Amino acid sequence: MMNKYVERLYNGIIKENPTLVLMLGMCPTLAVTTSGSNGLGMGLSTTAVLVMSNLMISALRKIIPDKVRMPAFIVIVASFVTIVDLLIQGFLPALNDSLGIYIPLIVVNCIILGRAEAYASKNPVGLSIFDGIGMGLGFTAALTILGTIRELIGAGTVFGFQVMPDAYEPFSIFIMAPGAFFVLAILTGIQNKLKLKSATNVEKKEESTLACGGNCSDCIGTACAANRALLQMEKEDAKAVQGEALAKRINAFPENAASKEGSEKK
Repeated sequence: MMNKYVERLYNGIIKENPTLVLMLGMCPTLAVTTSGSNGLGMGLSTTAVLVMSNLMISALRKIIPDKVRMPAFIVIVASFVTIVDLLIQGFLPALNDSLGIYIPLIVVNCIILGRAEAYASKNPVGLSIFDGIGMGLGFTAALTILGTIRELIGAGTVFGFQVMPDAYEPFSIFIMAPGAFFVLAILTGIQNKLKLKSATNVEKKEESTLACGGNCSDCIGTACAANRALLQMEKEDAKAVQGEALAKRINAFPENAASKEGSEKK
């Protein structure tokens, strides 16, 4: 059996890679991966915030009131994002110029808030730290791969070093905005062709009749009233089916029903 801590790393890097499998955090993924170094810098920055926020949220999970957990999570994440942003501005000004507004926008990255809500708020500190490391490294690897491919095709370099021959004519569109969509589409197409696990390559499940799709544990929208009506109808239908089955059973074995009724009267 895989060690729980190793399993957290494997889950984030391979099994539930936030970018290549879950398709989360697409905004920074598409925006900053014009080069391998940008992808690596963005990924490591997000990893640092993810690990520290998971640590703090897990440590405070029994203290934070349930009603204000999301605002509390955002405050914690924003605090660590500010620290990381200031450190990058002070020690890596070139990276700060390249990433720009996307460092402060880590605050609303769905990967960080998602792990805070789904894992860190419900598990011990140690496992939460390793969950953050795993998810962060998975995100970093995906961004670095995407950025390296775009840089190689679009500029003929990898991490700023010339690797393509002088005769190579770079496809500059790959380091522009459309290039991110092209490369991501190619990677997703390869995943689907090989039938690898991905958010875009899943078996179609039977659709629920509920307005929200049946995800009752997270239902906070305006569809609740319609769902209640549908659920009530389903309960009534189930009772009617049970009643019909009982009636058929009594008609098939009337002597059993008579003996049961006599025993109840005694």
